[in-house]
Amino acid sequence: MRKWLPLLAVSLSTFMLLVDLTIVSIAAPDLARELHSSFAALQWTVDLYVLVLAALLMAAGSLSDRLGHRRVFIAGLVVFAAASLACGLAAGTGTLIAARGVQGAGAAAMYATNAALLGVVYTGRDRSVAFGVWGAANGAAAAAGPILGGFLTEHVGWRSIFLVNLPVAVIAAVLARLAVPGGRGTATGRVDVPGVAVFTAAASLVVYGLIRAGDTGWSDPVTAGVLAAGAAAAAGFVLVERRRADPMLDLSLLRRPSFAVLMAGAAALTAAAFANLVFVSLWAQSVLGLGAMAAGLVLAPMAVVAFVVAGVGGRLLHTVAPRYSIGCGLLLVAAGTALCMLVGPDSGWAALMPGLCVTGVGVGLSTPVLASASLAAAPPDRAGMASGASNTCRQLGYALALPVFATVVTARAGQVLGDDAAARRLTGGGYRDLLGQVPAGALRAAYAAGLDRVFLVSAVIAGVAGVAVLALLRPPAPARLSPRPAEPAHVRFTPGTTH
Repeated sequence: MRKWLPLLAVSLSTFMLLVDLTIVSIAAPDLARELHSSFAALQWTVDLYVLVLAALLMAAGSLSDRLGHRRVFIAGLVVFAAASLACGLAAGTGTLIAARGVQGAGAAAMYATNAALLGVVYTGRDRSVAFGVWGAANGAAAAAGPILGGFLTEHVGWRSIFLVNLPVAVIAAVLARLAVPGGRGTATGRVDVPGVAVFTAAASLVVYGLIRAGDTGWSDPVTAGVLAAGAAAAAGFVLVERRRADPMLDLSLLRRPSFAVLMAGAAALTAAAFANLVFVSLWAQSVLGLGAMAAGLVLAPMAVVAFVVAGVGGRLLHTVAPRYSIGCGLLLVAAGTALCMLVGPDSGWAALMPGLCVTGVGVGLSTPVLASASLAAAPPDRAGMASGASNTCRQLGYALALPVFATVVTARAGQVLGDDAAARRLTGGGYRDLLGQVPAGALRAAYAAGLDRVFLVSAVIAGVAGVAVLALLRPPAPARLSPRPAEPAHVRFTPGTTH
């Protein structure tokens, strides 16, 4: 039983940090009332957390290759717990937003080391089981956030959604200290501070530009300028990394088709399977009139299916080539989101169940294998970098898809209503406020049409990614990227082998 304690520590941390991606959205109205803040301002409590998490993941992975995975993991837990306490005690919106940014930094340190820790501790069939359970925690957390957030907000208070992290972080830290092997990493050199800075700027500008485009339109000069600046920063990141002796991301990894397609698949998975759930939650609460907890429970079937499939798949599919698990998983996500297009103006929450369950199967099949395959596609001394890159792509997929989907659902609803301003109010949760001005049938039809378009886009993203993975993902080549000092035999880690 002791051999599974590292898995428990890693899975607890993963579940906690991913739940915090969505848990705040449910509590935002209560937060706005108590802190006397606008709902729009509080959206930064979600956006800043995701941005910092995504921006620092690769840097944290690179740092863990140098300092040691366990050391960085425990440091991340400490930072995350301290920031969670600050969030729970926040007296104003500014303090809360700042603490959420620090939370994102701690989450990056934890998440970037998760897959590398599992890869070092487990081998053979045990590794497949470990990644299956870890993948199940990933899949369950996305849907559990709204459920847990609704329950705690309704029955305890919004501060509890942050304070509940403290005991979980303490347990995970103790388990990691006792059961996870320590030691310094094998990589050398300094952390790529310029790369971190430029990548953070690029991600922030692009995400902000996409959010702004949903409010002001794509032709707005400021929006165009911000997006252009983001593109320039992204190009600058490539130039910086090419000139660095110890880059945050070794760009030669992306010349490997298998690694590149895995990064694209990671981004597509979160974009297609999870970003649309925000609009499902809003639809359930505003149009169907469900409470926060009930709206969260609508998503429970997907979480349960993903958890079961990931856990069982880790045991049964360890001999199946990763391209089949990941590629077929993404195609099932495409099929599931396409089934969700059955939602119509008069539909209830049950209309989503078939599609969400099929999507859950796809998430359960692909999530755990994505992590282990990313490690296998990179040299052993790039384990932290590969894990960080994969997780960065997953978070960026979600962060980029969210504002794009907001624009899509609002634009489609505006076409049905013939009123863009009313469409923005409707898709932002203002269904009840519009009832006296617009017929209920028209409002329901407009929101259903918006959801239909979002699910269509999700299906296309997942379908294209699934086909690409099936076509391009191949077993890792034995050659290394570049000469490195030989590792002692007792610490050498070669993903996919049994000792």
